[in-house]
Amino acid sequence: MTSYKIRFTKEAVKDVKKLTPRLRQKLKTLLLDEVAASPYSGKKLIGDLEGFYSLRLTYKDRIIYSVDSKSRTVFIHKTRTHYGD
Repeated sequence: MTSYKIRFTKEAVKDVKKLTPRLRQKLKTLLLDEVAASPYSGKKLIGDLEGFYSLRLTYKDRIIYSVDSKSRTVFIHKTRTHYGD
């Protein structure tokens, strides 16, 4: 089975630029090894974020993404905190 393509929104690109080099590497590893291979393995979100999935990057930072199964593409929407800072 071929893996899914990964695409970033403009907001996610801004988030990635704010990450430390170590967290960028962790993000890359998570996206390539887990999300691209099995995009539905993340936590399915509810409420305002229904249709999105979440995967933990750090204790407070999450990767928020959606999946387009037709084009086999994962869209990364956020890679930073969902808390107020």
